[in-house]
Amino acid sequence: MRQLFAVIRSRGEAWQDSLRLEDQQSWDRHAEFMDALESEGFVVLGGPLEGSPDVLLIFRAESPEEIVERLAADPWIGMKLLRISRISPWTLRLGSL
Repeated sequence: MRQLFAVIRSRGEAWQDSLRLEDQQSWDRHAEFMDALESEGFVVLGGPLEGSPDVLLIFRAESPEEIVERLAADPWIGMKLLRISRISPWTLRLGSL
């Protein structure tokens, strides 16, 4: 059964702090990949945590392993621009999706 997970992804060793998010290498390929995950409902919400090197994503998945497997295809993982820092089951208590 699919459940919600909160995922923190952090900038990797290849991230260039002098560049904006959209100016990082292969931004278009990364954005296309993430948009496809959102279109199919695998990613529910996501965005950078301002003032930090992290991004928060909410997934609907069967398991943490499914998330790791799916994100492995993100070009930014192989390029060491992003890495997964944490995956936690998440229970929505306020609001709705």
